[in-house]
Amino acid sequence: MEPMPATVRNNPGRTRYELEVDGHLAVAVYTLAPGVITFVHTEVPPELGGKGVGSTLVRGALEDVRRQGLKMVVRCSFIRAYMTKHPEFNGLLA
Repeated sequence: MEPMPATVRNNPGRTRYELEVDGHLAVAVYTLAPGVITFVHTEVPPELGGKGVGSTLVRGALEDVRRQGLKMVVRCSFIRAYMTKHPEFNGLLA
């Protein structure tokens, strides 16, 4: 049987989006203000590097931000780089 695809989940208690792959956890850390989410840091364990895990994590986080109707500030270089390749998310920027 094929493994279930990993799901990006919001962990509000730890103010981060999480994606678990092969027992390792990639995270996108944020701060929250009324109506605005600020992404400050993305971390992908070295074991998951080069597998598209970071991009999957960021896409899931941004889709959730869109679903919630939030505006976003990007202080994370990884997410900023992702945004340049995926301008469909530029409407989320505060």
